[in-house]
Amino acid sequence: MKALAAILVELKRPLALEEIEIPPLRFGQVLVQVHCSGICGAQVGEISGVKGPDKFLPHLLGHEGAATVLEVGEGVRRVKPDDAVVMHWRKAAGIDAPTPAYQSKLGKINSGWVTTFNQYAIVSENRVTPVPKDFDREVAALFGCAVTTAFGVINNNAQLKIGQSIIVFGAGGVGLNIVQGAAMVGAHPIIAVDLFDNRLELAKRMGATHLINAKTSDAETEIRKIIGNDGVDAAVDNTGNVKVIELLYTLTNATGRTILVGVPSKESKASIYTLPLHFDRSLFGSHGGECQPDIDIPRYVRLCQSGKLSFNQIVGKRYKLTEINQAIEEMRTGAIAGRAIVEMGN
Repeated sequence: MKALAAILVELKRPLALEEIEIPPLRFGQVLVQVHCSGICGAQVGEISGVKGPDKFLPHLLGHEGAATVLEVGEGVRRVKPDDAVVMHWRKAAGIDAPTPAYQSKLGKINSGWVTTFNQYAIVSENRVTPVPKDFDREVAALFGCAVTTAFGVINNNAQLKIGQSIIVFGAGGVGLNIVQGAAMVGAHPIIAVDLFDNRLELAKRMGATHLINAKTSDAETEIRKIIGNDGVDAAVDNTGNVKVIELLYTLTNATGRTILVGVPSKESKASIYTLPLHFDRSLFGSHGGECQPDIDIPRYVRLCQSGKLSFNQIVGKRYKLTEINQAIEEMRTGAIAGRAIVEMGN
């Protein structure tokens, strides 16, 4: 079996669209037909090389998608052929299988435990979670990262309570869902900060009470006007910009939590005054919101089915797999608000 895939061949270059050959399944692996994939900022950063040299090139990308199971390898028990599944990068229950390697005219193509920028994929059993067959595929793809990370930030990292305040810096796919999650738990105020008005307007529709364009306004001054001198209970950075991280840390109150979702480049160094960390203030990195996909995804599915949760506004634009480089560029430039969804056309 062959499949079209978008392959990272060289850092800071467009992805190469090539056919890959699907190898036989090994123990704990699952073959899926990918229907659609989100593009996370993590992939944009990976292409840009924010973490430094990439020793696995060439390799496949993508970590949130919706798929149908075609075949399961030996030992797989959590899913079966014809199951609809969410593809996610966080580990769930099941086997942590060997990572696959594909062949193409470029030679060997490396892969992680899950990839979604390819029409067919071999994934580890613990990177897929079943959902109802009639569940919306685009929403299922968002559950692979954007939603589970964001709601995990609210529930597990920020532990936001009714009436507590939050700043969300960066209103992309994860940021918008953090705003929505904050609104669901009754936070106030919910301050969304971004560089693009189209994203801020969408954040308002998702529940933000205050909007700040950091390109046209001084973010710190505007935030201080809203929160005063006491500071906020939680501040979330989705940008990976160390200056933003330093600012958000100073804007939290004595028991405030600064949560880092975005990943700074390897060369960037933040400077903070650490004394408050010896008391009740905290600063830490989020790892996918510490979500548990096999536990959290079924809960979110039930909320969607009951009409208490909706993601209709989150999808900013849909692209074909052959248009994936255009999608990545439009994400970088802020041309789209919301999550970019890549449709595999199969």
